[in-house]
Amino acid sequence: MKFAKLLPLALVSVALFSCEPNDPDHGHEEELITTLNVDLEAGGSTVTLNFQDIDGDGGDAPIITVDKLAANTTYAGSITLFNESEDPAEELTAEIFDEAEEHQFFFATTGASMFAYADQDNNGNPVGLSFELTTGDAGMESYTITLRHEPEKTATGVSGGDITNAGGETDIEVVFDVTVE
Repeated sequence: MKFAKLLPLALVSVALFSCEPNDPDHGHEEELITTLNVDLEAGGSTVTLNFQDIDGDGGDAPIITVDKLAANTTYAGSITLFNESEDPAEELTAEIFDEAEEHQFFFATTGASMFAYADQDNNGNPVGLSFELTTGDAGMESYTITLRHEPEKTATGVSGGDITNAGGETDIEVVFDVTVE
């Protein structure tokens, strides 16, 4: 009889002291990123790539707009991020900059265009809010822009923009189909 009374107490003790929390707090409050704007400037003119999904995942499809890019041109690029589900809209770019050690953008292309980081965090690792984009010859390409939270910036290839070993969590990933002419 004593065993039957002690068993529930023992099980509760094991549950309280042997399990990890189901939802650990990593000190990062997940922000909803509804809008990603890319401004590309060359020779005094600016072209833009925009992604907007105000209701987040699910619901309405995102709106993606893409200006045409010039072939064999180097653009100075910058990214701004917003949560436009709030009124007024909240710009998140400064937060990403303030938490630069915990964030990195990754750029991939299906064509000859090349991306190069133009900014870094306090540890000398790339961030990607500012970058250079050099287009190749005329044609169609896709650019994938991914923001990772807590990537392993010292892992092989990560500082060069290779997402393969980055780990971390994807905050936003957008594919832009672009025309280079």
